[in-house]
Amino acid sequence: MNSPFVQLLVRWLVLAVGVTLATQLVQGIACDSGAALLAVVLLLSFCNAILKPLLVLFTLPFIVLTLGLGVLVINALLFLFVGRLVDGFHVAGFWPALWGALVVSVTNLVMSGLMRGPRPPNPQVKPVKKKMEDVIDI
Repeated sequence: MNSPFVQLLVRWLVLAVGVTLATQLVQGIACDSGAALLAVVLLLSFCNAILKPLLVLFTLPFIVLTLGLGVLVINALLFLFVGRLVDGFHVAGFWPALWGALVVSVTNLVMSGLMRGPRPPNPQVKPVKKKMEDVIDI
């Protein structure tokens, strides 16, 4: 799974699972069809790649002041924005968008943790061997 294209497809699949879970778990979020789900996944991944870094940059003092919870607000606003743009994907308001963004974030965290294998040891880091030298303290 070293191919960037395969990694992108896996990220889209995980995002689709997260959005589907959000529609099932959060009241106020609904998706009418598979085509709408595909549009939501593509638009959300675009927003996360382009808009989210800009929003984080411009709202950095707010994010620092809220100890990182501002990022969840940004995610909710992007989720709500996508709900307004895609026909067939309905987000009732800010609070369902906040819960939906939280479900998608947790799904992404869990799935990426499950898919990540054990890390190979770093060959550049060599173990330090201590030499037993006589030390005279005065």
